[in-house]
Amino acid sequence: MINKLVIVLLATLVATQPELVSQSDVALISKRANEIQEKVVEWRRHFHEFPELSNREFKTAEKIARDLKTMGLAVDTGIAHTGVVAVLDSGRPGPTIALRADIDGLPVTERTPVPFASKVKTTYLEEEVGVMHACGHDTHIAMLLGAAEILTHMKDQLRGKVIFVFQPAEEGAPIGEEGGAALMVKEGIIDKYGIDVFFGQHISSNQPIGTITYKLGGIMAASDQFIIKVKGTQTHGSRPWDGVDPITVSAQIIQGLNNIVSRQTDLTKEAAVISVGKIKGGYRSNIIPEEVEMIGTIRTLDTDMQQIIHKKIKKTATAIAESAGARAEVDILVGYPVTFNNLDLTRQMLPSLEKAAGANNVVVIPAVTGAEDFSFFAKEVPSLYFFTGGMNPTGSIPAYPHHTPDFYIDEKGMVTGVKALCLLTLDYMNSGDQF
Repeated sequence: MINKLVIVLLATLVATQPELVSQSDVALISKRANEIQEKVVEWRRHFHEFPELSNREFKTAEKIARDLKTMGLAVDTGIAHTGVVAVLDSGRPGPTIALRADIDGLPVTERTPVPFASKVKTTYLEEEVGVMHACGHDTHIAMLLGAAEILTHMKDQLRGKVIFVFQPAEEGAPIGEEGGAALMVKEGIIDKYGIDVFFGQHISSNQPIGTITYKLGGIMAASDQFIIKVKGTQTHGSRPWDGVDPITVSAQIIQGLNNIVSRQTDLTKEAAVISVGKIKGGYRSNIIPEEVEMIGTIRTLDTDMQQIIHKKIKKTATAIAESAGARAEVDILVGYPVTFNNLDLTRQMLPSLEKAAGANNVVVIPAVTGAEDFSFFAKEVPSLYFFTGGMNPTGSIPAYPHHTPDFYIDEKGMVTGVKALCLLTLDYMNSGDQF
């Protein structure tokens, strides 16, 4: 009698549980992703050819908003300066899922041998620079637009809402400005749209197309910026002993900063990186200048190590400068926190990623020292962030690193990203285990 009762209860429970995306729907999403691939490529190439820097993505935002409205979606603009948010409301009760793409380019002059290469020039930090989508944000926009088009046509199969978030300034707002995901959160995007979970992805130039990589917990590092001003005493280049040379002192400080990670940090615990990205001082070959300024980045995956490294940077720079009779002023600007994948959500949605790429093509990776301001969304609601492959192992163009003039993405990899966003959405909506 008890066994029969248990069987009846289990049968009732199964019957009342929403079904996840069926194999026929998986096939349908795959079919539609392939059908609109040409359109996704067109989107990508347009945004690639006409990139804009952080907080200046005016034309980018206009086109995104225009194309979303063409799909029949409700669209809000001007969020965090140039952000665009579109809402797909199924009209049925269910969770509210946010899908995010970043939209800004970088101050990099492009060298890739493609006909749609960027020729855009602008001024950045008082210097003329080229502008390039050297981190793949153009593909992120295109993949999210592709997902929006597919999901809009599947509205009758949705439960709840999908919020398409096109976020500006992921690479960092200009000095003195707010921007990016942090500003979106500050402006109340989570509460305004009632977001329950966030999903995001990043294309990878050194990961094979058709693959997805992920990690439980912290997947990307915290990112902070430092500014060090070394103040010496200006003098003639032929008589350095009459002054204090801030260029030489800066060189010693850079060496000292490198030693913090290599000799003073327990790298068996977590990875850490300190890199100087720019150093500027002087105007003539025969004048030792009065001041040198250097800026750089700090990457950490552990909050305790983060605080220790901050202290060591200040101590190292000031002590080296003092030893030479100079003075160092150190400012550390706290940036992005660790990008953290919610453990339960990541485990729950793993089958969705496997449907998108195939189980053998979904791989766990160690944390990376790159950083993402998606981390601000992940601090507010359960989130999942993953990498989609953009490298063709048999292609004619090598896989150059992100943030370089030769950065290149094979567009065939975008199909996987479009499918992943759609399947994550439908599976989560149909799951009985929601956050």
